[in-house]
Amino acid sequence: MRAPLLALLVLLTPGLLAQNTPQSNDWATPAEQSNYRTTPDYATTMAYLHRIAAAKPQQVRIEPFGKTGEGRELDIVIASKDGVFVPDKLHAAKRPLVLVQNAIHAGEMDGKDSCLALLRDMVITKTQAKLLDRAVFVFIPIYNADGHERRSPYNRINQNGPREMGWRGNGTNLNLNRDYMKAQTPETRAFFAMFEHWLPDFFVDDHVTDGADYQYDVTFTVDDGPNVAPATAKWIDTALAPAVEKGVDAVAGHLASPTYITLNDDSDPSKGLSFNDDPPRFSTGEMVLENRPGMLVEMHMLKDYKTRVTGNYETLRALLEQINRDADVLIDLNRKADEEAMKTAGKSFSLAVGWGGQTVNFAYRGYKWTTEKSDVSGGTWIKYSHEPWDVTLPLQSGAKVISQVTAPHAYIVPPQWTDVIAVLDAHHVEYKRTTAVWTGPVDTYRCNGMQWQGNPFEGRHPLFPGEDPGNSPGKFGECRSVTEAVTYPAGSLVVPLNQRLSKVAVQWLEPAGPDSAMKWGFFDSIFEQKEYGEGYVVEKLAREMMAKDPALKAEFEKRVKEDAKFAANPAARLAWFYNRSKWKDPQLGLYPVGRLMSSADVPAVQ
Repeated sequence: MRAPLLALLVLLTPGLLAQNTPQSNDWATPAEQSNYRTTPDYATTMAYLHRIAAAKPQQVRIEPFGKTGEGRELDIVIASKDGVFVPDKLHAAKRPLVLVQNAIHAGEMDGKDSCLALLRDMVITKTQAKLLDRAVFVFIPIYNADGHERRSPYNRINQNGPREMGWRGNGTNLNLNRDYMKAQTPETRAFFAMFEHWLPDFFVDDHVTDGADYQYDVTFTVDDGPNVAPATAKWIDTALAPAVEKGVDAVAGHLASPTYITLNDDSDPSKGLSFNDDPPRFSTGEMVLENRPGMLVEMHMLKDYKTRVTGNYETLRALLEQINRDADVLIDLNRKADEEAMKTAGKSFSLAVGWGGQTVNFAYRGYKWTTEKSDVSGGTWIKYSHEPWDVTLPLQSGAKVISQVTAPHAYIVPPQWTDVIAVLDAHHVEYKRTTAVWTGPVDTYRCNGMQWQGNPFEGRHPLFPGEDPGNSPGKFGECRSVTEAVTYPAGSLVVPLNQRLSKVAVQWLEPAGPDSAMKWGFFDSIFEQKEYGEGYVVEKLAREMMAKDPALKAEFEKRVKEDAKFAANPAARLAWFYNRSKWKDPQLGLYPVGRLMSSADVPAVQ
């Protein structure tokens, strides 16, 4: 009777076949083979994937899309039920493309190992074959491949396994998840070429948290802020997020939070939670500019590796189930979002967005804790128990616009700013070039008061605070809007905003954008004074100016009387006159990018 009973159980429980048959054991992932004690290196990971592709060439294809700085190949894996691997054909057939990115922080490789298992179950064991009914599964197994191979047991002090893990930075120690807007690494530029080619309908970035201890093994969030199309935001909030949360929670041993857990006070969880909008340096912030939903998945660092990998698996499974159900809805939402992005000109655009416009109640599943004064740090030491603490906490939510701008008809960029233009090229922003020298009135900015960050952040000294709490923060200063006649050389770029990537252009070229070219330091040289006057020369000039202009003399004397710091600085006093003389540099602090406010303002282009 044992054999018939086993057969009956297999029929009633399809997953049993995948778990217990010899075929399934033959196809165990490297992480499963080690009982989740280890994660495979680059070569072993790719060998397993190539083995699946060789076994199922009609459903799986592996395509290179670039190389890392150290020369490793970057690949995507495509799973398509009917052997169609051409993006245009898939879009024409209304098959939603889901792109999952793994190991951008290469110590956080849970998504890599879950994607290996999910791919196997889609095409080998067939237990998840239904996930390919409409959707096409595209994933990057290892994005930060150079960091992935810098393996050590000591790379992530906060994380519970596996035995060895990769490094957060890439081969030049840059954080790829701070590089989306400025796009300075070979990995990021390869990513954008691949993304433009495939133009996925939904994006997922798999991570592992740092931060507090709590019951959830899965936390996730999908941006729904003011620059997300309202209809898309509604679908995210009412359909997608609830379905993923419900799908994960239905599986024993897993618990999901549809909010990334950020405590207002790390030493006192009772003070509630907050949520921050992702600026475009992050992958999900970039997706807002690409008019595509982007999900951040954060597995909880203190859960064991098996729980984290299987929790990531269940998250992607639940997501793909919902996208299959809402395939037509999602495709239509993206089409309308692209169409709306092509009408950005003349509209108010939110550059920097904060959160906290309102407070809602959040059912939090945490752990009880105690605190004590630390004789090591001198601060508060929080100690978590594993006794559940289920409580309702205030969650600061609701978008709060920090800065906004009326988008122009187009931007004009002088051709000599090649590094700025290279970023537009990396993003595949469309533009044309002027055919001759052109002089005309443009809206632009005059900027001053900038202060650069002391220590480097992502290899630069930006005009905004970085992530090092001991660093001297940058200060953006002031950029006031002006209209001036400016001469632009032949070959200057004219970047129109009637294009799908209009939001990318606005965020990169508006100085007040949180990750603008200005704030990342691409225009630093406009603040450098190249000519100056010797003190004894300016002393004479100052007296001549005051003799000719009594009002100027009175203004100077008033400043000396009221500003002790200025009065005590001989160089500042002489500079005051130099900067009011005909010898001053008229382009000092003048932002070189022009805002063309109507089609009539655009010079001849080709």
